[in-house]
Amino acid sequence: MGDTIWLWLKEKFTRFMQLIGAGLKRLRLSIATYLKNLSASTWRKIAAAIPLAFLLYIFIGMAVVHRIDTSDIAFDTTNNGGAAVIAVTATLVEREAVLHRWTPNDPFIMPGWWLDNTPNFQSGILHALSRISIELRDQIGRSRGSSATDDDLNAAAGNLAKEPDRWVVNFSTSLLPTTASETYYAEAVKQLRHYNERLAAGDAIFDQRADNLLATLDRIALDLGDTSASIDEHVMNNAGGFLPDTLADNIFYHTKGQAYAYKEVLVALKQDFAEIIATRDIANIYQELLLSLSAVVSLDPFIVTNGAKDGILPNHLATQGFYLLRARTQLREVTNILLK
Repeated sequence: MGDTIWLWLKEKFTRFMQLIGAGLKRLRLSIATYLKNLSASTWRKIAAAIPLAFLLYIFIGMAVVHRIDTSDIAFDTTNNGGAAVIAVTATLVEREAVLHRWTPNDPFIMPGWWLDNTPNFQSGILHALSRISIELRDQIGRSRGSSATDDDLNAAAGNLAKEPDRWVVNFSTSLLPTTASETYYAEAVKQLRHYNERLAAGDAIFDQRADNLLATLDRIALDLGDTSASIDEHVMNNAGGFLPDTLADNIFYHTKGQAYAYKEVLVALKQDFAEIIATRDIANIYQELLLSLSAVVSLDPFIVTNGAKDGILPNHLATQGFYLLRARTQLREVTNILLK
């Protein structure tokens, strides 16, 4: 009985596939006949319409995808016992890589590839958060550096360290599909939030010591110093050139994203280490630090120019670098006080 049913099903499936094949063949022949009968003028119209449709798709898509979001991140960990810096990091990564389109890895057929401000801004954010995740893993998330690293923080740091331009296909390394950047970042969000849930339940470490805060601020200061030096080098070598500086806006928006992420992280650390900030009497200089980073983030020129230092055109990179260097100096003031 079972063999009979199986043979009947096999016969019906074969017949079904034959019908599909015959239908596809008729469809192919119909399309081929239709295309063959098209006039030369129609073919010319089609040839002109295809690139115009692509350009329209790109221009509309660019307007839709372009987004520089510097709004403050809302967080409230007072009731659940988690860490504010973890909540902010997870929220920022989720907003940029999950809720919105991640543009740094867009291929040329996507509108994001034709943008440069949004991809650089997003890359700057992840650059900063990747650095912070290392401190969370190596310092704050373990007891005096002697205990093992937290599994969630270790995995999150590894995922956030992935290059921002990974797409599903990378022919330079393999012909097979690969994992895109935003997939790693989405996993990091889950791991950070799982850590915060465990922390709230008393099953994780968040060591709120002065030396941990110092180490974290010191890493931020070093990173801002590297960025400031890169800006200075670019301005020295390219300011006031005859041709427009096409790299100026890339550097500007990457720095803007980096400064924005660090500002949000520092606001969260201010809550997490509130007692240390109060007892060490650094609240005022800490607030000035936040204002300096806010000044970096708030710069929003219509066109980023790298004009001569004494020329008519403004030099937006130099202005950005000034506020960035001031923030770094204030970070050093805070860390010097914490050292005492």
